[in-house]
Amino acid sequence: MINRRDVVALLGATALSPLFGESFLRQEPHHTGPGEPLSAEEALARLKEGNQRFVSGKSRHDHESAALRHQLVSGQRPFAVVLGCSDSRVPVELIFDQGFGDLFVIRVAGNVMTDDVIGSVEYARIHLNTRVLVILGHEGCGAVTAAVEARSHASSDPHGIQSIVTLLQKSIGNVDPAIPKAEQVHRCVEANVRWALEDIKKMPEMQNTPLHTVGAVYDLEGTVRWLS
Repeated sequence: MINRRDVVALLGATALSPLFGESFLRQEPHHTGPGEPLSAEEALARLKEGNQRFVSGKSRHDHESAALRHQLVSGQRPFAVVLGCSDSRVPVELIFDQGFGDLFVIRVAGNVMTDDVIGSVEYARIHLNTRVLVILGHEGCGAVTAAVEARSHASSDPHGIQSIVTLLQKSIGNVDPAIPKAEQVHRCVEANVRWALEDIKKMPEMQNTPLHTVGAVYDLEGTVRWLS
């Protein structure tokens, strides 16, 4: 059923669309309402399409309007969870060309799995009914680089940084430390993502929150490489 607010919004959009074009109509949220959320397949397709637009310089910048922000005050229904690194070169919403209310983003150096991260994922799956989790690493990751360097010499970084390095070292143990450092970092970035994918599936707290997980690596030039 369509309520009075929906009718007013529709009439307003119809009246204004000749002035602002199709981009105005695209400001409607994808699934912030009470309807069925996107499937994992649909969510991944939307992320891949958004990254293709970003790479080609055709980002649409949907879902940024004041009207949408007002609508989202009453609640959120993000279609995907993304765990990414805190690196300033990896702005998740931008590289997937998404806007307000689209993504539930968790960012921490090295995209490491901690109790806080797991709790955030659980919240999105249980309370927001989001069905897909993307673990997103990136080339040239400083945290991964620190973990690689710590294999050959003791770190002088403070405790907080060392705790992240310790977590990362669990994931990179199978990468040959004898190969050149740049290649180590490249391989370790992917190894860290794959380790997280396997680790989250084994966690008891995630057994009752079925979630489709997928890994990816961002190349810093714009392209997201999806891991099989």
